[in-house]
Amino acid sequence: MTNDGAPLRLFNSLTREIEEFRPIHEGEARVYSCGPTVYNYQHIGNMRAYIFADTLGRVLSWKGYDLTHIINITDVGHLTSDADAGPDKMEKAASESGKSAWDIAEYYTGVFKGDIARLNIRPPAKWTVATAHVEAMIDFAKTIADKHCYELDSGLYFDTSTVPEYGRLARAVTEEGEGRIDTVEGKRHQSDFAIWRKTPEGETRQMEWDSPWGKGAPGWHLECSVMSKQYLGEQFDIHTGGIDHREIHHPNEIAQNQAHSCSAHTGANIWMHNNFLVDRRGKMSKSAGEFLTLQTLVDKGVLPLAYRLMCLQAHYRSELEFSWENLLAALTRLKRMVMAAQQLRDRVEAPTTDIDHPRLQQLLTAFDEAVSDDLNTPKALTVLDDVLGQKKIDPAQRLATVALIDAVLGLELVTLTRQDIRVRPSTARVDEALIEHQLDLRDEAKGNKNFPAADAIRNELASNGVEVMDGDPLRWDWIIEAN
Repeated sequence: MTNDGAPLRLFNSLTREIEEFRPIHEGEARVYSCGPTVYNYQHIGNMRAYIFADTLGRVLSWKGYDLTHIINITDVGHLTSDADAGPDKMEKAASESGKSAWDIAEYYTGVFKGDIARLNIRPPAKWTVATAHVEAMIDFAKTIADKHCYELDSGLYFDTSTVPEYGRLARAVTEEGEGRIDTVEGKRHQSDFAIWRKTPEGETRQMEWDSPWGKGAPGWHLECSVMSKQYLGEQFDIHTGGIDHREIHHPNEIAQNQAHSCSAHTGANIWMHNNFLVDRRGKMSKSAGEFLTLQTLVDKGVLPLAYRLMCLQAHYRSELEFSWENLLAALTRLKRMVMAAQQLRDRVEAPTTDIDHPRLQQLLTAFDEAVSDDLNTPKALTVLDDVLGQKKIDPAQRLATVALIDAVLGLELVTLTRQDIRVRPSTARVDEALIEHQLDLRDEAKGNKNFPAADAIRNELASNGVEVMDGDPLRWDWIIEAN
């Protein structure tokens, strides 16, 4: 696809309006996404932000833009409270585990990248790691320190009164926002935040560096300003993150960007935020104790792509309620899509990329209009369903249309099989070889009209979490309970 279709319109959190995307550099799209703090597993609510950012990137590619997407890895500087308070998350995790902060960061970075792959999220053009850019952060801080910062015993702080309209992104004047930042003795304003945190006297951090303001570590907000500027330019197109970043982290980034550029420019032209994943107990967060990870879903027997589909079924700016019922409904929908796509593959003798059927062209236009309308993936999915349902149209053209659409939705419909979706739950008590053997015995019993024996085998399999599917070439599937 090219950008000759419907104009791409995106909701800008800064203006609270939907705006037409106009790239700074013609034909290019430069995007920065706030990445994970790698002190623990990411819960599935965290992963919604990367499904959203991936969808945005895929839509930009669909529209014909040359995409440069950067995602950072926060391995230092993020405090235990997003309100700019408490110990560093990495240092705290190291202290509690007895491992080095560096080892913890390496392990959880690997887990996160594995989750990214399981959700079919395209890797960014570059992963940028905070600890690899500390010297650049110090240099950045030096350029703004004299005019915009002041020093306290605990570190170097940014004076938010020195930049225009601080907190505009969060609408701090009318909404709860920067008021969540904790008070530090000596701060000029409650909203002021740390650029550099000194190591307290008598203490030693695992991650600390020398600086003009003493030995210590950078504040959490500094890394994104530095790395977005280094890899995308002082002004770039789009910055993404979870809606919680809209309240503190991103306003602080903007303040740093304005100070460094000596202008009112915020760094990115468009700031975009996905809403929370919630359950009936409220927003999903690690601070609440137990939390669901992608591996939790796999252990339950759910393919991670079902969670991707569940996210796509809601608009990224809407709260999305998690329940096992909702997830299993998405899994069922994914199975139906995969079955339909697999039937198309089985019927296609010679693949094609030529799509000249008028109805398919209409549907591609409808799909383009949907994703161009602030990433309206729920509507886009209905277009995909329509394509899969066009039974009388040449299967090769339908399959080519599905492939084009799925390049944006990322559900792997042109490669997945139903057997791929059959994920063994961690609680399963029988293996696949035994199941197949029992099904063979059941077929033999049915052939001998020994229906009580056949029913007994079905019941035994059901008691072991196996659903027998008569008349289906797959023969059986795992039973996944909605709880």
